[in-house]
Amino acid sequence: MKKICIFCGSSMGFDPIYKEKAAELGNVLADNNCELLYGGGNVGLMNIIAEVMKERHCRIVGTITQHLLDMRVGRPDIDELIVVDTMAERKKILEDMADAFIAMPGGVGTMDEFFEVMVLSQLRVFDKPVALFNVNGYYDDIVRFLDRATRDGFIHREHANNLIVSDNPMALIEGIEKFKPVELKKWVSELKEQVK
Repeated sequence: MKKICIFCGSSMGFDPIYKEKAAELGNVLADNNCELLYGGGNVGLMNIIAEVMKERHCRIVGTITQHLLDMRVGRPDIDELIVVDTMAERKKILEDMADAFIAMPGGVGTMDEFFEVMVLSQLRVFDKPVALFNVNGYYDDIVRFLDRATRDGFIHREHANNLIVSDNPMALIEGIEKFKPVELKKWVSELKEQVK
């Protein structure tokens, strides 16, 4: 059983496709015997995925700050709800527990979580796959930005290629299964060469 951390919006988005695809992702995760790790909320897309996986009798672990819990946006009916003081603690717990990460459409919080795990993967702090669930072309501009940063020499091609991007949940699971981390020594030596 893989522990998959899902980053996603605390909102639903305006287009119904986001809600539909969140439910589809939840079902694919359940079909593949995955455990859900997420922000522990009862709102937005995160609640859709949690609801689907709860109905499918999957294990669900949420991590939430006391501040958010006090705002009554926590979901106490999951298998485990870990309450912390800060967003940094929340992210660290999810990063440590997860085997892989998938970012659904979301706002700046989702972007913060996504880019943090992408950096940790790039630096080989951990060797865990990172994926974008590109529903409705939502992440097209991020993918273009990463391609531009690669072409301009700010991201190594291997790191850009390590990111799994699809609008198909099963393709994300397959990409996670096939993931191979980039060799750290190679790109560090290339960085050192640039200084000479």
